[in-house]
Amino acid sequence: MRQIVLDTETTGLEPAQGHRIIEIGCVEIVNRRITENTWHQYINPEREIDEGAFEVHGISNEFLLDKPKFTDVVSDFMAFVNGAELVIHNAPFDIGFLNHELAKIDAVWGKMSDHCAITDSLVMARQRHPGQKNNLDALCKRYEVNNARRELHGALLDAELLAEVYLRMTGGQVTLSLGGQENVVGQMHVVSPIRRVDSNRPVLKIIRASVDDLSAHAESLKLLGDGCLWNK
Repeated sequence: MRQIVLDTETTGLEPAQGHRIIEIGCVEIVNRRITENTWHQYINPEREIDEGAFEVHGISNEFLLDKPKFTDVVSDFMAFVNGAELVIHNAPFDIGFLNHELAKIDAVWGKMSDHCAITDSLVMARQRHPGQKNNLDALCKRYEVNNARRELHGALLDAELLAEVYLRMTGGQVTLSLGGQENVVGQMHVVSPIRRVDSNRPVLKIIRASVDDLSAHAESLKLLGDGCLWNK
């Protein structure tokens, strides 16, 4: 299962008013583990940044002057996210901007939903925590994710934080397969540190039960009687 946690920064709030994307940050999750595979790009929006937007992310017009345009990076970006499930906090905002950028280039790209499944982590958070604040800062505090570096919004940093929040927020949705049946264990928040994939980690040692262990186990089951599931 490959997921991409995605965030963007923009020149303003409405693509219909000509606002553009200026930064995209992506963090990869494979089989519920954050990998080292990321995609990050600043983009020249070919227009001025609103003062209100600058106060949020601190990215200036001057900084973006020598950055590539969206049309220059779209192929690389789409290749990175293609076929993955996108996890986005307030997905309609980011997807609206991405679809707007794709439409400005060429109709051949279609929409993001033509290439990826989309999950809105804000909707998910509101379902789990109704009536509470569910912005990224609030979720970091709730799930004990360190966001001390987040003085301003930044697409890659916010994607990294959201990736850890998302894994902790969905940590209780564990599927157990026993005897061909699946049981979902829910409503259990996992707050232990999330570790990134380490390709050099040693193979775990398997210690099998001895004959004496198996005999002691069988005796213990007898004490539980016929009502014990393991005796059936």
